[in-house]
Amino acid sequence: MAEAQLNLGICCAQGKGTTENDEEAVKLFTQASDRGFAHAQVALGSCYLGGIGCSKNEEGAVKLYRLAAEQGDAVAQWTLGNCYRYSHGTAQDNATAARLFRQAADQGLTEAQNYIGGRYMLDLNG
Repeated sequence: MAEAQLNLGICCAQGKGTTENDEEAVKLFTQASDRGFAHAQVALGSCYLGGIGCSKNEEGAVKLYRLAAEQGDAVAQWTLGNCYRYSHGTAQDNATAARLFRQAADQGLTEAQNYIGGRYMLDLNG
């Protein structure tokens, strides 16, 4: 059920097979998120972070990303790491950001692997 709610929310957000409706997408993401579905928590967190279909709520986004990251969701780990890196909804904490980036990279998330590799190269050429 939660996966179906997430997928329908994505369709609403992108206007695929229906009229684009960010508010309806947020409603569906919330329903799936309330069921503990990590991918929906990430989607809803992104809406909160950008104020898409709802009021901007960076602290709420961080809470959702943290819930999904604790379930092992690599995208949530990467995104939460960026929240810590850039002080979005939480205090800046580069050590926590680095730990989350490493967790995401270890799961094969390309963005995190590229970031860590880039940092490594900067340190070598430093």
